[in-house]
Amino acid sequence: MSDFPACPQCGMENTYHDGTLLVCPDCGHEWIEGEATAGAADEDVVVVRDSNGNVLADGDTVVVIKDLPVKGGSGPIKQGTVFRDIRLGDVDGHIYDRKSKTYIKTEFLRKQ
Repeated sequence: MSDFPACPQCGMENTYHDGTLLVCPDCGHEWIEGEATAGAADEDVVVVRDSNGNVLADGDTVVVIKDLPVKGGSGPIKQGTVFRDIRLGDVDGHIYDRKSKTYIKTEFLRKQ
């Protein structure tokens, strides 16, 4: 039995430390140890991940992992294109590139 608390989302006791966060491998929930774990407060926090499961934050640099067609554009976004200083989008699972003013799904990106 570990000394870590049970997951506040699913209740499983199979949690572990990952740097500054506690992680539940059963449901994927991450939280800060000692943080108030009210159910309503946890639902407001959205964790955005790239294609490899890395957590993305505002200001990160990401790379496109496959060619992406652009609606109304002259051509696709090519594999290997780098987007710097991203912003998490208003839509879940999307980032917003400030330079090209484009929303991109995070499933086609990896953190650099």
